[in-house]
Amino acid sequence: MCFLTACVPPTPPVQRSLPSLTDDRIARPVSEVYAGDLGIFEDAERDQKLQINRVMDILNIRAGASVADIGAGSGWFTVRAARRVGASGQVYAVEINQQYLDHIARRAASESLGNIRIVLGREDDPLLPRESVDAVLILKTYHEVSEPVRLLRNLLPALKRGARLGIIDRDGTGGDHGIKREDVVAEAARAGYQLIEQHDFVKPDKEDYFLVFTPTAR
Repeated sequence: MCFLTACVPPTPPVQRSLPSLTDDRIARPVSEVYAGDLGIFEDAERDQKLQINRVMDILNIRAGASVADIGAGSGWFTVRAARRVGASGQVYAVEINQQYLDHIARRAASESLGNIRIVLGREDDPLLPRESVDAVLILKTYHEVSEPVRLLRNLLPALKRGARLGIIDRDGTGGDHGIKREDVVAEAARAGYQLIEQHDFVKPDKEDYFLVFTPTAR
């Protein structure tokens, strides 16, 4: 894991009772990972369309909390969560694209947000420290994850007791930069999560959905 000013060795693997799965593979299509201009994530109307403050309220993101933004991209959500949790909290920006992490590091420095931690994760593991986060958001990225069951299962040890996982995505087929909510719910269940809330307010046309999970395996 890399902090903005230094790198430290990754946390050793945690031995914890997790769901026993014989096959983590998925049969559905997976969208190609976006690697283009980060400016597309900075639409001036995105805050209003997603109602991101309401999203953070539902995920119990408040002052002093520790948050993970998995698939952080440009850091759009990362910086908003960092402002919400304040100096006593922290936000892990998790990406598999080092260039995106470099961009977030520069952005955090320019906006004087010293509570942002950058993490170079993997497709099947966010590589977060044990019991490090109170809330996780996967924002419009889940449809690009090639190993979603393994990713979510490897996220479990990083969750503090009572932590919430939020997934916002667009209804679609998997290969069209969208995914059916039923597929997300089924894959999360395989990984050891239960759905506790679902909302449609994140986009007025109901095309996007917001799912909230908590772990079932402890």
